[in-house]
Amino acid sequence: MTDEYGLLDTDAVEGVGDEWEDIDVTDTEADQIARDRDREFEQFEERIKDAEHFKVEQSVFDDATFGALYKLVEDDHIEAFGGPISTGKEANVYEAMGGDSEVAVKIFRVNASPFQQMREYLEGDPRFEGIGNDKKQTVLAWVRKEFANLQRAQEAGVRVPTPIAVERNVLVMELVGLVEDRARRLAEVSVENPETAYEVVREYMRRLHTAGLIHGDLSEYNMIIHDGELVIIDLGQAMTVHHPNARDLLERDCENVASFFSRQGLDVSSDDLFAFVAGDDARLER
Repeated sequence: MTDEYGLLDTDAVEGVGDEWEDIDVTDTEADQIARDRDREFEQFEERIKDAEHFKVEQSVFDDATFGALYKLVEDDHIEAFGGPISTGKEANVYEAMGGDSEVAVKIFRVNASPFQQMREYLEGDPRFEGIGNDKKQTVLAWVRKEFANLQRAQEAGVRVPTPIAVERNVLVMELVGLVEDRARRLAEVSVENPETAYEVVREYMRRLHTAGLIHGDLSEYNMIIHDGELVIIDLGQAMTVHHPNARDLLERDCENVASFFSRQGLDVSSDDLFAFVAGDDARLER
């Protein structure tokens, strides 16, 4: 029955919840490219600055951001830029051509990102111990956190946008739905079979937890439907089960999801959903 919303088949995830990626937030090759400023890079930067859809954002794109874009083009992750998909206080997302398909390029603002809010989600995550209060390192850590979260979620059998590459403050990932045929958030569609959709969502929540992650901001606004698939998005804030606020955030996710599907006519509760997702995980006990 869950085939209707594209539930991914996956082997049981075992022993990954306490294994963490090494995440480096030191200067990257993009910083060196920006410092060297050779002729090719300067020509590339001018072309980007002259592009109509980038002009309004020049003030928040520093030289190292252009260096990151230059490196991603050099590495064949981006071939040509398109227009903006979305703009926000944390990042702008652009459509681009990457290889044989369109990709989404998410460019995070180093100087204008919500620094303190990011810090709250990074603190307590074992992957980011010792980051300190440096704003640049916090933003770079956040970008690599989203990339790592997408990788971990995909490995656990959760349908998320496929992560492709990360360079400094720029993340390249699968574009789910084109700009002219964009994927719709669950909040925007009429859910024809809410029972099936709920089964898929709660199974994805369980798989995330099995992989040691909690979304932390899950609701009908962070799930999209495209070509019959239900896709979980916006994993930047997702944290490990070791985070001091992990239980509270999972409870909030469960309340949001249960509330949405209750409005679709299902008899579901946040307590039952929490029990299904977390089981008897002692790490989430109060």
